[in-house]
Amino acid sequence: MSKILIIGAGGVGTVVAHKVAQNHAAFGEIMLASRTKSKCDAIANGIGTKYGNKTIQTAQIDADNVPELVRLFRSFQPALVINVALPYQDLTIMDACLEAGVNYLDTANYEPKDEAKFEYKWQWAYKEKFEKAGLTAILGCGFDPGVTSIFTAYAAKHHFGEMHYLDIVDCNAGDHGKAFATNFNPEINIREVTQKGKYWENGQWVQTAPHEIHQLLNYPNIGPKESYVIYHEELESLVKNFPTLKRARFWMTFGQEYLTHLRVIQNIGMARIDPVLYNGMEIVPIQFLKAVLPDPGDLGENYTGETSIGCRIKGLDKNGKALTYYIYNNCLHQDAYKETGAQGVSYTTGVPAAIGALMFMQGIWKKPGVFNVEEFDPDPFMEQLNKQGLPWHERLNGDLEV
Repeated sequence: MSKILIIGAGGVGTVVAHKVAQNHAAFGEIMLASRTKSKCDAIANGIGTKYGNKTIQTAQIDADNVPELVRLFRSFQPALVINVALPYQDLTIMDACLEAGVNYLDTANYEPKDEAKFEYKWQWAYKEKFEKAGLTAILGCGFDPGVTSIFTAYAAKHHFGEMHYLDIVDCNAGDHGKAFATNFNPEINIREVTQKGKYWENGQWVQTAPHEIHQLLNYPNIGPKESYVIYHEELESLVKNFPTLKRARFWMTFGQEYLTHLRVIQNIGMARIDPVLYNGMEIVPIQFLKAVLPDPGDLGENYTGETSIGCRIKGLDKNGKALTYYIYNNCLHQDAYKETGAQGVSYTTGVPAAIGALMFMQGIWKKPGVFNVEEFDPDPFMEQLNKQGLPWHERLNGDLEV
């Protein structure tokens, strides 16, 4: 049995810790580490021995500090690190994994701290290093990216001869009762949804103004919601790994009140990611905003409603006939909170990360190099989604609306 180390003690880290502990038979010792050890201790104490006799160890770590990471990795000797820290820290954690001989898994691609730029090029550049070290790096194993990529791979394997049009649709129809709050790290969330839109069409990227393209889409058990085309990182790897795609887009729902708050935040300069001088000190406005907004990890208790995330695909089936296909998961915030104490957005990200770790530990997703999740066999992962709390559904030859 192999040890596993989780870095990050926010809402997603809470869910990963719960799910890894639930599947303790597949893992050896478990450690949870973050910059604030007290957060790790609270999660570990909350889990206790509820899933068996195994307890979670905790540690303090600065994920920006490679030597410090290497010392922890060499001391604990995990087989795999699950990185659910900030995307800015992906490369330092990957560097430490290479130096200490540890395998790697994350849920979001690297982005530089001083620019809202979402690309895989920085992490793909590590491919040869991980190959030479005989280590596996699994990228984007959350829900989107993650499950949406695996849904696409599953569709290609079982239903399509050629996929031509892919629309990933993400709806959060939940209500947390706050005037304004983000469902994951506010700094990352606001950077993501305020950037320019971008989608793939006819072999090139098409850029749009933020929220320029939008329409009503119907979501299972939820109904119609205004949905907006934004750029999302899995599009970059999916159009590379499934070259028959003629167009690929990502849609996300936003309420008008949320968009109004975003516009105000941008208009008054609070979304800025560059430092400003305040009382003789440099502060980054979006980091200050993060400090005064509700903590996403605290939203779960009063969160009602559900998420619905899936892929709508058009193309040709294995016999060359036209096919439309919709595969999706719905997740109730209340159910997520009852099980893990976290809301549904954290749950839908954390569960897939734990399943990816399970795939690695079982030797199913294990080969030297750097890989996006759609490059592995989707079937065993899809089987675990149904077992671990994120059941999926599919509809063939229905109206995709897009």
